[in-house]
Amino acid sequence: MIKQILGKLPRKPSKPSSNDSNNDGGLHAHSSLNSSNGPSSINNSKLSSNSSKSLNTSSGASRLNNGSLVPNSKGNQGKKSAPQLGPLMTSGVYEALPSFRDVPNSEKHNLFMKKLNMCCVVFDFSDPSKNLKEKDIKRQTLHELLDYISTVTSKFNEIAMQEITRMVAANLFRTLPSMNHDNKILEMFDPEDEEPAMEPAWPHLQIVYDFLLRFVASSETDAKLAKRYIDHSFVLRLLDLFDSEDQREREYLKTILHRIYGKFMVHRPFIRKAINNIFYIFIFETERHNGIAEMLEILGSIINGFALPLKEEHKLFLLRALIPLHKPKRVSMYHQQLSYCITQFVEKDFKLADTVVRGLLKYWPMTNSSKEVMFLGELEEVLEATQATEFQRCMVPLFHQIGRCLNSSHFQVAERALFLWNNDHIRNLITQNHRVILPIIFPALERNTRGHWNQAVQSLTLNVKKIFSDADQEFFDECLVKFEEDEVKQMETREKRDLTWKRLEDVATSKVVSNEAVLVSKFISSAAIASGTSPRATAAG
Repeated sequence: MIKQILGKLPRKPSKPSSNDSNNDGGLHAHSSLNSSNGPSSINNSKLSSNSSKSLNTSSGASRLNNGSLVPNSKGNQGKKSAPQLGPLMTSGVYEALPSFRDVPNSEKHNLFMKKLNMCCVVFDFSDPSKNLKEKDIKRQTLHELLDYISTVTSKFNEIAMQEITRMVAANLFRTLPSMNHDNKILEMFDPEDEEPAMEPAWPHLQIVYDFLLRFVASSETDAKLAKRYIDHSFVLRLLDLFDSEDQREREYLKTILHRIYGKFMVHRPFIRKAINNIFYIFIFETERHNGIAEMLEILGSIINGFALPLKEEHKLFLLRALIPLHKPKRVSMYHQQLSYCITQFVEKDFKLADTVVRGLLKYWPMTNSSKEVMFLGELEEVLEATQATEFQRCMVPLFHQIGRCLNSSHFQVAERALFLWNNDHIRNLITQNHRVILPIIFPALERNTRGHWNQAVQSLTLNVKKIFSDADQEFFDECLVKFEEDEVKQMETREKRDLTWKRLEDVATSKVVSNEAVLVSKFISSAAIASGTSPRATAAG
């Protein structure tokens, strides 16, 4: 008789389940609530065991009257807990739950789980006038969760970690706007000129980011357990958010990813590889990403902690990712962080200086003056950490480039190149190798002295020449004599070239009436110039 009655119970409408369920929304909700089922459960243990077979266990979502989504509760629909903490939904209405201060300590964990489940509901912020009450309730609930996780004194169990990461994922992981990613629009779009788009859901997102940060940094979070939920997939989706146009969001992501890298040692190689892949896509495919500066800032801290000697993996990362990051047009947006990372490598291993300098020369800008100024600034930082042996390996190609910068018509480029001699370490390196360096840059220095339009550049050039003359006056004079001799030779060559062109023009002019083609070989034109006769007469003779 009892079996027949119990068999009929699950066939009743599920209306009481929305009022009587604990609404924890987690896969392990039963285990988290069993301890709270006191005497008032009244023989519900048998009832729940029978009725659980007919419950819907799908992980979909229910819709509230306002059109927003709320995750389905997966269990406990046949149970009642002794103290009713308040339902998540009552007739489809988004209602606030009691405060943590209003429940006994034994029920705070259950309430924490319910609030997490409640905050999985995501509202539409594109319409500021929509769901104002519900949005405010969620904001207050998120603040309560933030306070709770900051003061908790017991270790988080797996169920709590699962629900925490589920709530975080529901709120943070989303598709970012794809504007300006098209190649045609990319040419016209300049992030430095455009106003960045601000995330409309930031009032909620900020609290969720704070919550995640405190969870990761909490001493109550066991990394061995948490790594099952903050896994590779979670990290990849977190990295995807770095492309957000909202600077505030990227700052939070930078801090959180750095904490994850520090706490979860097992994820470190994966995080470095994932960032590496983002750099590759940015350098060789899109040249469009908003979070390169923040990622480089994280890497700067990571590189600073590399053990010596450096692994081959880290050296390849420098060679294949960091140095090519000088190539994109918008390097100015992240150059400060990139320069810091590069310098960290050279300070860690001085033998990398030659590799870095040659990498800079490979991507040296030809027509972008502001970019040249940045490169010269980075070059100074690298050379400051360079030893004499490594300097000698790269000084010849390096000072050929510096010589071109000294003669730049853009006064800031020439001025920045001349400022290198203000650095004591670099000046000493140059002085020690002046017999190689001075012949390379002396023509540039002399031309600046004689004819550069900017007075400041002329003054700085005279100071540099004085440094060389003080170091070795005799060799300086030799360079001056050689320069004057080369100038004379160049003038003679220029005059011969002009005379050749003049005679060719005369021959062409004499043949223009008859429309007869003129063929002048190199030998004939040279002989004509030497004898002072026309190419035609030479050919006829």
